[in-house]
Amino acid sequence: MSKSITINAEDILDQVKLSLKTYDIVEAIITRQVIANAVAKAGIKIETEELQEMADKYRLMHQLHSAEDTHAWMKQNNLSLDDFEELVYNHALSTKLAVHLFGDKIEPYFYEHKLDYDGVVMHEVIFDNKDLALELFYAIGEGEMSFYDVAHQYIEDKELRRKGGYRGILYRQDLKPEISAAIFAAKPPQVIKPIVTAKGVHLIFVEEIIERQLDNWLRNKIATDLFNEWINRSLSQFKSVTNIEIVQITTQNAS
Repeated sequence: MSKSITINAEDILDQVKLSLKTYDIVEAIITRQVIANAVAKAGIKIETEELQEMADKYRLMHQLHSAEDTHAWMKQNNLSLDDFEELVYNHALSTKLAVHLFGDKIEPYFYEHKLDYDGVVMHEVIFDNKDLALELFYAIGEGEMSFYDVAHQYIEDKELRRKGGYRGILYRQDLKPEISAAIFAAKPPQVIKPIVTAKGVHLIFVEEIIERQLDNWLRNKIATDLFNEWINRSLSQFKSVTNIEIVQITTQNAS
């Protein structure tokens, strides 16, 4: 025998409070207000074609590849068609505002921070013993063994050992400063002299240095980063000059 459960608005509000999510919700509401004020000040409008394009991108972002997928997702999130259109509309406003505020700042920002976007393809083995790491470094240099041999013999993690210590493509911000400095001074392909950190002794094979180009993906990332920084600054300013009062909300169920 199936049972039905009724959840009303007050139940949801209570759960928000009990989950300690009230501050997050309030901050999201303030963010919407900050964006709305900036949009109004800039006189930004969303045309029908732009809204449709953003709706297509929004569905792709959430992997909603068909009308059935979209309806199921809306039902799961308790959204009406009007709610979905408002989500897309707000997303379009934020995107257009970001372009308005930072469209001409993306390229200068990239060239100012270009080194931060350079990447490295690297392999790594971490030792506890510096003398052992140095011994193996010189052995590789003299051709007595390969870096792969070292990785296969000294890496305990099975999957990492199978990959020869491959760490993938990493960026400067992913690496400790002392490691980053040595890696980006290397001339690949090169095994660099062991580096001691709090984590251990790092023996690193620098396979390739990747100089990042300003493609569409990176343009969007920089615009998003700049926009998020602007949002955080605006939130701080907004909250510093605004009294925020959370009113106790109650609901009355219809009989």
